[in-house]
Amino acid sequence: MGRVFNEMDNQIFNKLAPELSGNTMSNAGHNYPFILRPVSHKIAVDADDFRARMDKLDIEEMEYLFQLAMEGKEDIRSLEEEDVDTFIELVEEKLSTEKMKELKAKLGMA
Repeated sequence: MGRVFNEMDNQIFNKLAPELSGNTMSNAGHNYPFILRPVSHKIAVDADDFRARMDKLDIEEMEYLFQLAMEGKEDIRSLEEEDVDTFIELVEEKLSTEKMKELKAKLGMA
């Protein structure tokens, strides 16, 4: 079962997938449980497209996604492999090397 996105979730999802015009429901008729997984698996055409979409996020939005990932509320491990790498790289670039290391440790990648 999906979750109901809050205002920040919607802001990020709409920035990453503007072509969905705010629709956060899957074809099965339930709300997406995560922000990044549908972008990685259904919306982005490839790893370069995922990266281009993620590059649009500002520091506050990346920090928010980082916090969700650290709390287990955003499933980074379920993204396409290259998209996992992109997320980790962007955490380091937009936030800090320390946060990237924390995330990798959380994901068992340290």
